[in-house]
Amino acid sequence: MPLIQVDIDRAVLEEKRQQLSDAIHQALVDTEPMGIPVDDKFQVFRPRDVGELVFDPTYNSVDRRSLVLIQVLMVHRYPASAKREMFLNITKQLVAIGIRPEDLLISIMENQYEDWLPGMSEEEFARVSES
Repeated sequence: MPLIQVDIDRAVLEEKRQQLSDAIHQALVDTEPMGIPVDDKFQVFRPRDVGELVFDPTYNSVDRRSLVLIQVLMVHRYPASAKREMFLNITKQLVAIGIRPEDLLISIMENQYEDWLPGMSEEEFARVSES
């Protein structure tokens, strides 16, 4: 269950919100080694005003114009090859909707299964709260 957080220029988000959401999610689903189901969609979009995303437009000799910062929080269990495939899939999907690959910064943060509570049914909650 990855949690996707996207910091992005407000104007870009207003223009492409649904496309961004769908593209990022499809990229994760398409990353076969991760086995992410279609209904596993948890995303937070944080629109940023001019000046709130501070970045060097030429860092590492890349021509950045409008930073799109994507953070993926997920359980530590995937090999580096799966992560590289995910990066490529996200990039391809976003390029298809008009986001420049030079403007992407994608990072992964990992934790363990015990760090997640993905919701409980009433029965599960009753059982846990009795113990």
